[in-house]
Amino acid sequence: MLKKIRLIAAIIFWLGVTLLFLDFTGLAARWLGWMAKVQFLPALLAGNVVVIVLLVALTLVFGRLYCSVICPLGVMQDGFAALGRKARRNRYSYSPARNVLRYTMLVLMVIAIALGVGSIFGLIAPYSAYGRIVTNLLKPVWLWGNNLLAGWAESHDSYAFYSVDVWIRSVVSIAVAAGTLIVLAVLAWRNGRTYCNTICPVGTVLGFLSRFSLLKPVIDTSKCVNCGKCARNCKSACIDFKSHTIDYSRCVTCFDCIGSCSTGAISYRRATSSRKAEAAGAGPDNEGRRAFLTVTATAATAAAVDAQMKVDGGLAIIQDKKIPERQTPLVPAGAVSLHHVAHHCTGCQLCVAACPNNVLRPSTEPAHLFQPVMSFERGYCRPECTRCSEVCPAGAIHRITPEQKSAISIGHAVWIPDNCIVNTDGHECGNCARHCPTGAITMVPKTPGDDKSLKIPAVDAEKCIGCGACENLCPARPLTAIYVEGNNRHREI
Repeated sequence: MLKKIRLIAAIIFWLGVTLLFLDFTGLAARWLGWMAKVQFLPALLAGNVVVIVLLVALTLVFGRLYCSVICPLGVMQDGFAALGRKARRNRYSYSPARNVLRYTMLVLMVIAIALGVGSIFGLIAPYSAYGRIVTNLLKPVWLWGNNLLAGWAESHDSYAFYSVDVWIRSVVSIAVAAGTLIVLAVLAWRNGRTYCNTICPVGTVLGFLSRFSLLKPVIDTSKCVNCGKCARNCKSACIDFKSHTIDYSRCVTCFDCIGSCSTGAISYRRATSSRKAEAAGAGPDNEGRRAFLTVTATAATAAAVDAQMKVDGGLAIIQDKKIPERQTPLVPAGAVSLHHVAHHCTGCQLCVAACPNNVLRPSTEPAHLFQPVMSFERGYCRPECTRCSEVCPAGAIHRITPEQKSAISIGHAVWIPDNCIVNTDGHECGNCARHCPTGAITMVPKTPGDDKSLKIPAVDAEKCIGCGACENLCPARPLTAIYVEGNNRHREI
């Protein structure tokens, strides 16, 4: 019964988080957005004390239930492991904990967070890795299916569905997502939870806490016949049936061992043995414990330091444009600054998946790898849209209202005379000025004092919010005659 309850809860969480990344209507975020906000690392970076306290309490009572129910990457690995068990049953065996590797990865993550190198800890963060897999590999298939359904519905005079653009946002991101999926699938197929108990920093933190959990799988030596079925069905490889011990730092509370035991020797209850005996069977030694306490203190210090620290143009999208070379990347309103994004974003790409205007895409710069940047070849950032700020679970993009967004300048427009059709073709345009939502662009005579002179755009940087409407709707190509340069720190106008 315990295993069935866990499976049902795990499937609900997995489907909910997956739908968050697949949905393009915004409805899923309204009802299921909390599932992203209860993920461990995003909650930690967002400073969400309530969620962190609840997750710690959950672990201290039930063990690493987070890893087998709430974490979507863990549930996905269980799916691959289940396929592996169908190919060959009783496939696992006990192996000692690899504490050096586990704590090394945790230390690296803490250092990366302290230095604000989100591209590093985002690569190994479980929620972020899963988000990239769904966004880059599964969502295009989902959108193609939607477009097929929309076409079929339209042929039957129904407009209940609508087509959306399917395009490649980043080849690098797709390659990393595919590589991550392949590695995790192979590891889970062969050895179950290898990633969770050797690489994942969240698993290491929760594993340390789970050693002291109130409820645990406990082996009754009077009933055990040393058949080894529990160990051969333990995907965490943490049961040593010969010594009747369980490494609780690696146990993910999946209840597979209880279901496989034919004599009822394993039960999920409060352990009666002494804490010293539990620690002896847990695997991590005193050196590992000191390492954990050290990195935990470092993480707390880093967090404390860091804490201080749609107007519609009505025109079709102009295709075949090249991305201009910006000196400063553009990040969404609510992100505060490039520094803030670097210190909080895990690169899960939920904001990229949720953007309805095709403005956000994952960065390929090493210092900001997979973190969101903006470009306007396929659309512009409509002032009334705040979708990215609504879905961000890590606090990298603060939640803002449309009124607040209209008063935040994320960048400023820059005019390139050599690209403007007034100079290249000798024709007046004014498209950028007509569609500027803040009136930051006005058309002035190219020759001052000559009323018959063709007019060119003049940009008032104090009024410009950097929405990109001018860049997106500029007819010049392949490079636009006006583009948006980012601000290192956003300002209010």
